[in-house]
Amino acid sequence: MTSLRARDLMTADVVTVPPETPFIAVARLLADRGISAVPVVDAEGKVRGIVTEADLIRRLAGEVDRPTSWLASLFGNQARDAERYARTHGVTAADIMTESVVSVDPDQLASSVAMLMEQRGIRRVLVTQEGRLKGIVSRADLLRALVAPSHQEGDLSDDRIRKAVLAAMKKEPWADTFYTLVDVKDGVVEFHGFSRSAAVQRGLRVLAENVPGVKGVVDSTQPMPMYLYASA
Repeated sequence: MTSLRARDLMTADVVTVPPETPFIAVARLLADRGISAVPVVDAEGKVRGIVTEADLIRRLAGEVDRPTSWLASLFGNQARDAERYARTHGVTAADIMTESVVSVDPDQLASSVAMLMEQRGIRRVLVTQEGRLKGIVSRADLLRALVAPSHQEGDLSDDRIRKAVLAAMKKEPWADTFYTLVDVKDGVVEFHGFSRSAAVQRGLRVLAENVPGVKGVVDSTQPMPMYLYASA
């Protein structure tokens, strides 16, 4: 997954709606297609926003809003309340859509896309170029990328794999390249020497498994003796 980019993962054939689409038509579209969101795109192909299930539920909930009391209106935020009213009582996609769309460039790395989705707590990102929609990357697309076979397997020699593992270890503060030795034979990484804990052993296994070309990992390390802790 390390070399995959948004363009490799995205669904290019995306269902979209124009801004003037009635909200009830958007709701039917989502229900008929079994999708949870639809981008709103204008006549020039520019992304204006996105209508999600949450936006539609908010619109439906707005129909039962209670009138704001006179006293509450004195201390309320008029701009915020007006915007909320428009989104909960609007009749078109443009009225109820979420305008702050999270988007990525087609060349953005898959790992970066995954991190963005995790940080924002969202299920999808739009792939855009100069404001125009190119596709959508969902969590399901990222999962498919994780289980897809790597095209790089077998491309690296044992020596290059060993160097890659050591380079990855040097980037991690918990990995010890002094007391933990690395050997590679026929694509199988074997760790020798000492490790500080079971957690470190597990981390090393995962680290090696993420190096392209690695076919297996053998942990032959031993617990670090107490006298080495004193000198480490």
